Amino acid sequence: MKSEKGLFKVGDAKRFIRLARKAIEYFNLTGMPYSEKVPKEEYMEKRGVFVTLHSFPNEELRGCIGVPYPIMPLWKAIIEAAMGACRDPRFKAVSNEEMENIIVEISIMTKPEKVDKDNIEKEIEIGKHGLIIKKGSNSGLLLPQVPVEYNWSLETFLEQTCLKAGLFPKAWKANETEVYRFGAQIFKEEKPNGKVIEVKLLKC
Repeated sequence: MKSEKGLFKVGDAKRFIRLARKAIEYFNLTGMPYSEKVPKEEYMEKRGVFVTLHSFPNEELRGCIGVPYPIMPLWKAIIEAAMGACRDPRFKAVSNEEMENIIVEISIMTKPEKVDKDNIEKEIEIGKHGLIIKKGSNSGLLLPQVPVEYNWSLETFLEQTCLKAGLFPKAWKANETEVYRFGAQIFKEEKPNGKVIEVKLLKC
């Protein structure tokens, strides 16, 4: 069940991470999307989601792919993101054998909101918001945990998101560039197939 604040509980997250693992295993075996009956109605809510794969125990990134916008049910979005994460084009494909030494992390996103750039320091909070920056056909996204992990300032966070979009670092200041913020509830395994915890981000 969801909590009073409308957030998912660890029990839900265990199901989501198990689903991601099944989706990866099935995709590696068949090349086809995994299918499973949705256990709860609230999992049919349209949500954005990212699946991140890290090696264990050194936690090197092995894949991070998502569905940024709430265009499909969460249950289906997790399957799509998991299949993408194990085939992230930046890295060697993650096999079922390697998954035995992989930590799965899931970030369930809120709907992106356009930011007032004239008031950007009050609009974006490190440790709370992720960013999407768009200019023309270019778009880049960084999850809320990224600036915390690297101890970035807001300025650096904006610049790095621009670079992710294939733009110049200061491109977010241009009139035609749009900046969006979003929140995320983050869950991860402590070890492969291990205990699932909710990640609470510490602000810089």
